[in-house]
Amino acid sequence: MNALATGAGRFPAPLLGCLLSLAIVAPGVALGDVKGLSKMDFGKTKDGEAVELYTLKNGRIVVKVATYGATIVSIEAPDRDGKVDDVTLGFDTLEGYLGEHPYFGATVGRVANRIAKGKFTLDGEDYTLAVNNPPNALHGGLKGFNRVVWKARPFESPEGPAVEMTYTSPDGEEGYPGNLTVAVTFTVTADDELKIDYKATTDKATPLNLSNHTYFNLGGKTDASILDHELTLVASHYTPVDDTLIPTGEIVPVGGTPLDFTKPVAIGARIAKMTGDPGGYDHNFVLDGKPGALATVYDPRTGRVVEMKTTEPGVQFYSGNFLDGSNVGRGGVAYKKHHGMCLEAQHFPDSIHHPNFPNAVLRPGETYTQTTSYRFSTR
Repeated sequence: MNALATGAGRFPAPLLGCLLSLAIVAPGVALGDVKGLSKMDFGKTKDGEAVELYTLKNGRIVVKVATYGATIVSIEAPDRDGKVDDVTLGFDTLEGYLGEHPYFGATVGRVANRIAKGKFTLDGEDYTLAVNNPPNALHGGLKGFNRVVWKARPFESPEGPAVEMTYTSPDGEEGYPGNLTVAVTFTVTADDELKIDYKATTDKATPLNLSNHTYFNLGGKTDASILDHELTLVASHYTPVDDTLIPTGEIVPVGGTPLDFTKPVAIGARIAKMTGDPGGYDHNFVLDGKPGALATVYDPRTGRVVEMKTTEPGVQFYSGNFLDGSNVGRGGVAYKKHHGMCLEAQHFPDSIHHPNFPNAVLRPGETYTQTTSYRFSTR
């Protein structure tokens, strides 16, 4: 459960190995001698910034990551019969990501999830954020980390092809204090695992809660929902929320509630009991911190399985309640309610207002670290 580790307050030296040039290359060209790593142009933002798309191949999976938003664009994985398909929601082109969408695949920050009323006080100073999810602030603001172009450094790690993406968020950006330097490294291992390592330092105390917002549908490019997916969470408690999805501050057992996923159960089995608008799951689960997978999703139709491990104390399980068909993704599929699900490793929502929650403030001289991984297999 350690996400804030004290240290020298700076990033480690670059990993030894094959250091690669970031010069412009032709679409799809492999980078140096790194097996399973290539890069192509992905277009330009409305401001004319070039966006790159990196493809990482290892084992049986292929992962594509864009520098816009440090976004996981796709994850291709085989089903039990060996048929390969993309198991995430997203778009074929950059234009889709530049438009309005619910954070498909994006790295979100500075603070993932919600901050009540878009206000907080830190070290005696008051701060005001954009209320972009009335009446609260959500996922970093109007132009969070999902709306900026990150710098990429591809390299060969001991575990497989990797790309490190970095961004420096200036003091005052979206209302947050301190110059914050962030590095997110995506690695694909030979064990069919996508590993995401996060590091950050700051020159002024700031709230920090980084996460990835990939939507999974293990059925692939399909019209089917995720309601028949079976979910297991190694989480015996959760944090209840009010009608604006802000935690009440309580930490209560899941036993006897529709939020009990301590044993495998279909997501749709009890979802009707989650009343309110728009209905479904959008809750922070308190992970028990045991070794091994802390969340497991199984699709009985395709046999695909994804197992999540994380060093974070919580995970936001979101069942795609606000998907309404307005986003048309790969294969021309309109993403409707419950078409995808998220497992967002995180510190608890609105932690800045709840002293009993794990600390989510980064201070000068400390280094934020987090590792979350998703391993794919079949049954």
